[in-house]
Amino acid sequence: MVEQRTRSSNLSSSTIPPKPIEMNLDGLRNMVWVETTQGNFKIRLRPDWADNHTRQIRKLVHEGFYNGLTFHRVLDGFMAQTGCPRGDGTGTCGYLINEEFNDTDHVEGICSMARGQDPNSASSQWFIVTSHSPHLNKQYTAWGQVIEGMDVVHKLKKGNPQDNGKVEKPDRITRMYMADGNNLIGSIIR
Repeated sequence: MVEQRTRSSNLSSSTIPPKPIEMNLDGLRNMVWVETTQGNFKIRLRPDWADNHTRQIRKLVHEGFYNGLTFHRVLDGFMAQTGCPRGDGTGTCGYLINEEFNDTDHVEGICSMARGQDPNSASSQWFIVTSHSPHLNKQYTAWGQVIEGMDVVHKLKKGNPQDNGKVEKPDRITRMYMADGNNLIGSIIR
């Protein structure tokens, strides 16, 4: 039998209070929460890989740009793409950003910017790699990584491979948000 001990209510004045929980605010500022019609996942931004691209994602998330957008292109065993305001892969947020190709290996969970033929044509569209794709290395700018919820990404409705992964009745981002320094808890907890 396990003996249960009770604490005395007569604690001395020399009792040390518990340590406060330490929070890495910089780490939280680089987290993106993505709520979708299939469930939720979390992305860690990597400004050390691509500073301008992470700033772009952060700006668009804070503006609510991604809320309601679809995963319009999903190829099983390759990637899931979102960020197009037109829902067909042709839209932008209104301006382009230059490439920041880096040494990141495009393994499962890596988030990278989509672009056209011009390496400097990234805007708002991005994709999540669902299977190791080394042919994307140094061809697309990796800017983050899914750190929780890859099972949700794998559940996204798949597109037709004969139609470049176009998805009929695609899943959506219902809400995409970040912690911000002024309202840290309010951004995390609804």
